[in-house]
Amino acid sequence: MDRKMQVSAIALSILLAPSVMAAAPAPADTTLRAQVLLDRAYFSPGEIDGAAGSNLRRALNGFQANRGLSVTGELDAATWTALNTDAAPELETYTIDATDVAGPFKAIPIDMMKKSKLPALGYTSALEGLAEKFHASPALLKKLNPGKDLSRAGEEIVVPAVTPTAPLPAAAKVVVDKSDSTVSLQDAAGKTIAQFPASTGSEHDPLPVGEWKIQGVARDPVFHYNPALFWDANESHAKAKIPAGPNNPVGVVWVDLSKEHYGIHGTPEPSRIGKTQSHGCIRLTNWTALVLAKAVSPGMTALLQD
Repeated sequence: MDRKMQVSAIALSILLAPSVMAAAPAPADTTLRAQVLLDRAYFSPGEIDGAAGSNLRRALNGFQANRGLSVTGELDAATWTALNTDAAPELETYTIDATDVAGPFKAIPIDMMKKSKLPALGYTSALEGLAEKFHASPALLKKLNPGKDLSRAGEEIVVPAVTPTAPLPAAAKVVVDKSDSTVSLQDAAGKTIAQFPASTGSEHDPLPVGEWKIQGVARDPVFHYNPALFWDANESHAKAKIPAGPNNPVGVVWVDLSKEHYGIHGTPEPSRIGKTQSHGCIRLTNWTALVLAKAVSPGMTALLQD
């Protein structure tokens, strides 16, 4: 290869390396940056873990449609360029605060009756709370911080930089899409301005397809458990109030729908969003449920579709 061809080849490799050709898997560091940039652009990849998967493909599809790109679900050159108009780093340092490690941290029982006897359903560890604060998997935080004590106040750690770089435009409508396992916000012109992965029902409890209305929003809700509404409930269970907290069955937010007993809500299991079924309601990660809660208002349309 002559020098001119060699230089051209090197330049081409530099150009294509971060853009990730559709036929090749993205390097882990590129995937991590893409997840963070999508999160900041309100096209959530779900739990940020540095690995490609179905939630990342959904987020890319939504972002590409929003930006007028070819919708491929792949981190191609055009998509990488569009994402990187946000040039801020994907990682930042954070000093663990005393409130992050204050607790109390307790194991959460699976049984609903046992949950109802607890004073609150808080985090089980400082790591769980930090992971949720930075929209990340606990495993990723550990990987980013080898040798660090993630339960000590004052420890400086590396975390995903998930603070949005621009405000979310005004939303006019919520759309829940069963086939795509997403919840989207649309503006008055019908353009999708935000998209979140979701769990949207099951064979036993299908999504209630139709046009409903947002009734209101409850933050840190108490869950009113009625075993008669759950096909797989323990026969010995009775009605109970499940205390508030991030490990409450509906997480930290309940967005009430005009369809009785149905809502859009958070979850204590962010890694399972978009990958498992629900009991008919629409589950989001706690952090995307909070974004949704700020964007909606009573009377807003919520379209639930196949």
